[in-house]
Amino acid sequence: MKEILSNNVNETINIAKNLASKLKIQDIIVLTGNLGAGKTYFTKGIVEYFLDSENISSPTFTIVNEYNTTPPIYHFDVYRIKNSDEFMNIGGDEYFNKGICIIEWGEKIKDILYDYLEINIEYITENTRRIQMIPHGKRYEDILKEN
Repeated sequence: MKEILSNNVNETINIAKNLASKLKIQDIIVLTGNLGAGKTYFTKGIVEYFLDSENISSPTFTIVNEYNTTPPIYHFDVYRIKNSDEFMNIGGDEYFNKGICIIEWGEKIKDILYDYLEINIEYITENTRRIQMIPHGKRYEDILKEN
């Protein structure tokens, strides 16, 4: 596990950009944390690494936003999904081999994930966040060693 303190939104975005430089097709990032912790800002940093000035928003009502980047990025918000069966029924798992998948509230579907990087963002103060990166699988252990 790796832990980083971020003192503002720009630091959070830069931490995400640094991680993005190591990502490739089939990588899965699971974002956890309370409402307003910074999950969407973290996603913004990843997407901006590949595509400058993209308007990033949480796909709360659409379930997935697709970004035309190289590699493609699929940004899921599974807050409204009940469980992994529902995620599978809507075809969410079909994206896993197509690009980089970022899954907000991904703890709801962990039982269908094998290798992934869990990013837990914890609200400390109005400006400060604790970002914990927890690898699940050798690929993600290696990514964290590179940082």
